[in-house]
Amino acid sequence: MRRRALLAAPALVALPAAAQGAPVDSLLVLAVDASGSIDADEFALQREGIAEAIAHPAVLAAIRSQPRGAIGIAMVEWGSPGGAATVVDWHRVSDAASAAVAATAMRDAPRSRQSYNAIGDAILHSAALIAAAPWAATERTIDVSGDGPDMRSRVPAPEARDRVVAQGITINALAIEVASSWSGGVLAAAYERDVIGGPGAFVMRAEDRRDFARALRAKLIREVALAPGPRAG
Repeated sequence: MRRRALLAAPALVALPAAAQGAPVDSLLVLAVDASGSIDADEFALQREGIAEAIAHPAVLAAIRSQPRGAIGIAMVEWGSPGGAATVVDWHRVSDAASAAVAATAMRDAPRSRQSYNAIGDAILHSAALIAAAPWAATERTIDVSGDGPDMRSRVPAPEARDRVVAQGITINALAIEVASSWSGGVLAAAYERDVIGGPGAFVMRAEDRRDFARALRAKLIREVALAPGPRAG
């Protein structure tokens, strides 16, 4: 029952052209906080940061340094219990042109309607999206970014994390420590305890949403360029 729930296909938007093709080095889902704690200005900063990071020359250099020189990337927004949504389906990124297309899609996609902080449900949704990806990849990663801890998931984040890691998917996190109650590393510690998992899993911190682009860029470079070697099985 749990396996069927995890692998159920989410409602996806249309794939970009030429979706099918050769394997990629890695599949990466950006699972982004769109809950009620993020106002319109903060949301715009977050989206611009994502677009900037994906198209940054350093990220592209990291992608090109890998054996196949390509990654698959998609974006999920989370918040409401059971309501995580795929807002940008899979894009194959291998050069500046394909990165620009993916960046524009992620910057301009309509915001989904979210509330609360259901990170566990977002992890399961992201894993189902990876299972339905149009390309094979040895490395499969979910990037969770948010400004608060898991609160109202139907499946609590630690349980969701354990299920997904058991399938060979790594979960990393970016803690946006804008709220005083979660600043100073408190949110990062919560993500380290409850969210991340898998070989080499890590948490990075952004001091505020204006620091998001820098932190996400550094995170993408670390994930792409320093990914562990092929896993057994």
